[in-house]
Amino acid sequence: MKTEIKYVELITGYNHNGPAWIGLITFSKSGKTLYFNGKAFQRIGSSRTMGNFYDIETMEEYWISGVKKDMSDRHKYGSGKIYVEERILEDYLKLVKLDKLNKSDFETRKLIEDLPIERIMEMENQEDKFGAKIT
Repeated sequence: MKTEIKYVELITGYNHNGPAWIGLITFSKSGKTLYFNGKAFQRIGSSRTMGNFYDIETMEEYWISGVKKDMSDRHKYGSGKIYVEERILEDYLKLVKLDKLNKSDFETRKLIEDLPIERIMEMENQEDKFGAKIT
C-alpha cells in the first residue's frame, strides 16, 4: 500500500485550532480510504463542510492535505501545537529543510501504526435485521 507524509487536522468542534498532526498516511488499494493513527477516512462529497475527509467510524470531519514546505499547514487564523509522528520525524525535517523542530509550535508523538482495515471492513459489511447493508 502507498504511504505519504500528510497534515491532518480535526475540524469538527473546532475553529481552525483543533488537534493537528503530521504523520504517515496509508492509502487503500483503491485510494478511496486513508488510514492514519488507528482511524480510517474517506473523502467528503459535499461543499457544505469545513473538512475534506471524515472518520468512517465517528463521522468527524478532518482536513487532510499535503505538507507545506514552509510549515504553514495550519489555517492562517488557526492556532495550537502540531504533533509530528515520531517515526517520520527525520523525513519531515528533510522535507522542510530543518535540523530540529520549533518546540513552541511542534511536538513529537508516538501514534497508532496498526491499520484498522479488518475493523472497518466488518463495520462496512454489517447488515440490518432485513439483510440490507448498514453504512
